[in-house]
Amino acid sequence: MKKILIIFGHPRFENSKVHSSLIEAASSLENITIQDLYEQYPNFNINVAHQQQLLLEHDVVILQHPVYWYSCPPIIKQWIDLVLSYGWAYGVGGNKLEGKLMCNVVSTGGSTTAYTKEGSHQHTLLEFFLPFKQTAKLCKLTYLPPFAIQGSHRLIETKLQDIGLQYQQILKMLQNDDINTSSDFTNVTLLNELLKSI
Repeated sequence: MKKILIIFGHPRFENSKVHSSLIEAASSLENITIQDLYEQYPNFNINVAHQQQLLLEHDVVILQHPVYWYSCPPIIKQWIDLVLSYGWAYGVGGNKLEGKLMCNVVSTGGSTTAYTKEGSHQHTLLEFFLPFKQTAKLCKLTYLPPFAIQGSHRLIETKLQDIGLQYQQILKMLQNDDINTSSDFTNVTLLNELLKSI
Protein backbone atom coordinates (compact mmCIF):
# COMPACT_ATOMS: atom_id res chain seq x y z
CA MET A 1 0.00 0.00 0.00
CA LYS A 2 1.35 3.40 -1.00
CA LYS A 3 1.92 6.04 1.69
CA ILE A 4 0.39 9.47 1.07
CA LEU A 5 1.74 12.82 2.24
CA ILE A 6 -0.78 15.68 2.26
CA ILE A 7 0.82 19.12 2.23
CA PHE A 8 -2.06 21.31 3.41
CA GLY A 9 -2.21 25.07 3.40
CA HIS A 10 -5.27 27.19 4.16
CA PRO A 11 -4.80 30.61 5.81
CA ARG A 12 -8.42 30.61 7.04
CA PHE A 13 -8.89 26.91 7.74
CA GLU A 14 -11.19 27.58 10.68
CA ASN A 15 -13.73 29.07 8.25
CA SER A 16 -13.55 26.34 5.61
CA LYS A 17 -16.24 23.68 5.77
CA VAL A 18 -14.93 22.08 2.57
CA HIS A 19 -11.36 21.58 3.76
CA SER A 20 -12.50 20.59 7.24
CA SER A 21 -14.51 17.79 5.62
CA LEU A 22 -11.56 16.77 3.44
CA ILE A 23 -9.05 16.73 6.29
CA GLU A 24 -11.46 14.79 8.52
CA ALA A 25 -11.99 12.24 5.75
CA ALA A 26 -8.27 11.84 5.10
CA SER A 27 -7.44 11.60 8.81
CA SER A 28 -9.59 8.49 9.20
CA LEU A 29 -7.42 6.47 6.78
CA GLU A 30 -4.16 4.64 7.47
CA ASN A 31 -0.79 5.42 5.86
CA ILE A 32 -1.64 9.10 5.39
CA THR A 33 0.42 11.92 6.89
CA ILE A 34 -1.06 15.43 6.99
CA GLN A 35 1.16 18.49 7.27
CA ASP A 36 -0.84 21.63 8.13
CA LEU A 37 1.75 24.19 7.08
CA TYR A 38 0.07 27.28 8.57
CA GLU A 39 -0.31 25.46 11.88
CA GLN A 40 3.25 24.14 11.92
CA TYR A 41 5.03 27.15 10.45
CA PRO A 42 3.08 30.34 11.31
CA ASN A 43 6.21 32.40 10.60
CA PHE A 44 6.86 30.58 7.30
CA ASN A 45 10.10 29.19 8.73
CA ILE A 46 9.72 25.76 7.14
CA ASN A 47 11.91 22.94 8.41
CA VAL A 48 13.30 21.85 5.06
CA ALA A 49 15.18 18.78 6.29
CA HIS A 50 12.07 17.46 8.05
CA GLN A 51 9.85 18.03 5.03
CA GLN A 52 12.36 16.37 2.70
CA GLN A 53 12.55 13.36 5.00
CA LEU A 54 8.75 13.07 4.91
CA LEU A 55 8.85 13.16 1.11
CA LEU A 56 11.36 10.31 1.09
CA GLU A 57 9.08 8.24 3.32
CA HIS A 58 5.95 8.64 1.15
CA ASP A 59 4.94 7.56 -2.35
CA VAL A 60 2.24 10.12 -3.18
CA VAL A 61 2.38 13.88 -2.59
CA ILE A 62 -0.88 15.84 -2.45
CA LEU A 63 -0.90 19.63 -2.35
CA GLN A 64 -4.24 20.47 -0.72
CA HIS A 65 -5.36 24.10 -0.71
CA PRO A 66 -7.96 26.62 -1.83
CA VAL A 67 -7.30 28.25 -5.18
CA TYR A 68 -5.86 31.72 -4.53
CA TRP A 69 -5.50 33.94 -7.60
CA TYR A 70 -5.37 30.92 -9.90
CA SER A 71 -2.66 29.26 -7.83
CA CYS A 72 -1.97 28.28 -4.22
CA PRO A 73 -1.71 30.19 -0.92
CA PRO A 74 1.77 31.64 -0.23
CA ILE A 75 2.92 29.01 2.27
CA ILE A 76 2.46 26.23 -0.31
CA LYS A 77 4.61 28.23 -2.74
CA GLN A 78 7.18 28.76 0.04
CA TRP A 79 7.20 25.00 0.67
CA ILE A 80 7.80 24.32 -3.04
CA ASP A 81 10.55 26.96 -3.25
CA LEU A 82 12.47 25.68 -0.22
CA VAL A 83 11.80 21.95 -0.01
CA LEU A 84 12.11 21.03 -3.69
CA SER A 85 15.69 22.23 -3.82
CA TYR A 86 18.28 21.99 -6.60
CA GLY A 87 20.48 18.92 -6.31
CA TRP A 88 17.84 17.18 -4.20
CA ALA A 89 14.56 17.28 -6.13
CA TYR A 90 15.87 18.39 -9.53
CA GLY A 91 19.04 19.34 -11.37
CA VAL A 92 22.38 17.54 -11.10
CA GLY A 93 21.92 14.66 -8.67
CA GLY A 94 18.36 15.77 -7.90
CA ASN A 95 16.42 12.53 -8.19
CA LYS A 96 15.06 11.96 -4.69
CA LEU A 97 11.42 12.13 -5.80
CA GLU A 98 11.70 10.11 -8.99
CA GLY A 99 8.76 7.78 -9.56
CA LYS A 100 6.45 9.30 -6.94
CA LEU A 101 2.98 10.69 -7.72
CA MET A 102 1.76 14.25 -7.21
CA CYS A 103 -1.58 16.02 -7.54
CA ASN A 104 -3.52 19.01 -6.22
CA VAL A 105 -6.69 18.74 -4.15
CA VAL A 106 -8.35 22.13 -4.28
CA SER A 107 -11.47 24.17 -3.67
CA THR A 108 -12.66 27.07 -5.79
CA GLY A 109 -15.30 29.67 -5.10
CA GLY A 110 -16.09 29.73 -8.80
CA SER A 111 -18.26 27.08 -10.38
CA THR A 112 -17.13 24.34 -12.74
CA THR A 113 -18.44 26.28 -15.73
CA ALA A 114 -16.48 29.37 -14.65
CA TYR A 115 -13.27 27.39 -15.30
CA THR A 116 -13.89 26.73 -18.99
CA LYS A 117 -12.92 28.51 -22.21
CA GLU A 118 -16.39 30.05 -22.32
CA GLY A 119 -16.56 30.79 -18.58
CA SER A 120 -15.61 33.90 -16.66
CA HIS A 121 -12.01 32.69 -16.08
CA GLN A 122 -11.56 31.62 -19.74
CA HIS A 123 -9.24 28.73 -18.82
CA THR A 124 -9.49 25.30 -17.19
CA LEU A 125 -7.93 24.46 -13.84
CA LEU A 126 -5.43 22.23 -15.65
CA GLU A 127 -4.29 25.25 -17.65
CA PHE A 128 -3.93 27.40 -14.55
CA PHE A 129 -2.06 24.55 -12.84
CA LEU A 130 0.56 24.14 -15.55
CA PRO A 131 3.29 25.39 -13.11
CA PHE A 132 2.45 22.50 -10.75
CA LYS A 133 2.52 20.01 -13.61
CA GLN A 134 5.87 21.33 -14.83
CA THR A 135 7.28 21.33 -11.29
CA ALA A 136 6.34 17.67 -10.98
CA LYS A 137 7.93 16.89 -14.34
CA LEU A 138 11.15 18.71 -13.41
CA CYS A 139 11.31 16.69 -10.17
CA LYS A 140 10.58 13.42 -12.03
CA LEU A 141 7.19 13.02 -10.35
CA THR A 142 4.11 11.80 -12.22
CA TYR A 143 1.47 14.55 -12.12
CA LEU A 144 -2.21 13.65 -11.98
CA PRO A 145 -5.03 16.10 -12.74
CA PRO A 146 -6.47 17.90 -9.72
CA PHE A 147 -9.37 16.75 -7.57
CA ALA A 148 -11.44 19.92 -7.33
CA ILE A 149 -14.44 20.96 -5.27
CA GLN A 150 -15.91 23.90 -7.15
CA GLY A 151 -18.57 26.41 -6.21
CA SER A 152 -17.54 25.70 -2.61
CA HIS A 153 -19.44 28.64 -1.08
CA ARG A 154 -22.76 27.19 -2.18
CA LEU A 155 -22.36 23.61 -0.98
CA ILE A 156 -24.90 22.20 1.48
CA GLU A 157 -24.01 19.95 4.43
CA THR A 158 -25.03 16.68 2.76
CA LYS A 159 -22.85 17.50 -0.23
CA LEU A 160 -19.88 18.05 2.10
CA GLN A 161 -20.33 14.50 3.40
CA ASP A 162 -20.35 13.18 -0.17
CA ILE A 163 -17.16 15.09 -0.92
CA GLY A 164 -15.45 13.53 2.09
CA LEU A 165 -16.42 10.05 0.91
CA GLN A 166 -15.27 10.83 -2.62
CA TYR A 167 -11.92 12.06 -1.29
CA GLN A 168 -11.50 8.86 0.70
CA GLN A 169 -12.22 6.85 -2.45
CA ILE A 170 -9.56 8.76 -4.39
CA LEU A 171 -7.03 8.34 -1.58
CA LYS A 172 -7.69 4.59 -1.47
CA MET A 173 -7.31 4.38 -5.25
CA LEU A 174 -3.96 6.14 -5.00
CA GLN A 175 -2.86 3.88 -2.15
CA ASN A 176 -3.80 0.73 -4.03
CA ASP A 177 -2.44 1.77 -7.44
CA ASP A 178 -5.94 1.72 -8.93
CA ILE A 179 -5.29 4.78 -11.11
CA ASN A 180 -3.64 4.18 -14.47
CA THR A 181 -0.87 6.76 -14.30
CA SER A 182 0.34 5.91 -17.80
CA SER A 183 -2.93 7.19 -19.29
CA ASP A 184 -2.98 10.37 -21.32
CA PHE A 185 -4.78 12.80 -19.03
CA THR A 186 -4.95 15.65 -21.54
CA ASN A 187 -8.65 14.99 -22.08
CA VAL A 188 -9.44 14.46 -18.40
CA THR A 189 -10.30 17.82 -16.90
CA LEU A 190 -10.28 16.70 -13.27
CA LEU A 191 -9.39 13.64 -11.22
CA ASN A 192 -13.08 13.63 -10.21
CA GLU A 193 -13.87 12.35 -13.69
CA LEU A 194 -11.92 9.15 -13.01
CA LEU A 195 -14.42 8.17 -10.35
CA LYS A 196 -17.30 8.52 -12.78
CA SER A 197 -15.61 6.20 -15.27
CA ILE A 198 -15.12 3.31 -12.84
